[in-house]
Amino acid sequence: MKLNARQKAFCEFYVASGNATESARKAGYSESYAVNRIHELMKSVGICGYIEELNKKVEDNRIADIKEVKEFWTEVLRNKNQKTQDRLKASEYIAKTNGAFLDKVEVKGELKTDNPFSGFTTEELKKVVFGDK
Repeated sequence: MKLNARQKAFCEFYVASGNATESARKAGYSESYAVNRIHELMKSVGICGYIEELNKKVEDNRIADIKEVKEFWTEVLRNKNQKTQDRLKASEYIAKTNGAFLDKVEVKGELKTDNPFSGFTTEELKKVVFGDK
């Protein structure tokens, strides 16, 4: 559903405030509509979809992704005006996220399992899997 300018404005005000009645007023809906019929607007699939899209954009802008975090650490690392300990910490974080400090452990041993089918012949196994055919 394509939204008109007033519907889009309503959604934008609603995402900012969370108040549907006030958002309807600000978007240019009549006082009567804002108070008595706003629920009809809120049920619209197009309105709900646009509100969801706007909320996603707000969330994406609020929360740093790993690329942004690594860029920040890199800026700290390369900035000669930063304290050495801060630059070292940034380098450590970058190295850790790139897997530089993974411990390699070699495990030797024997794993004993109980296989309830170990004594079965091929024909017996076929009967278990496929039934008596």
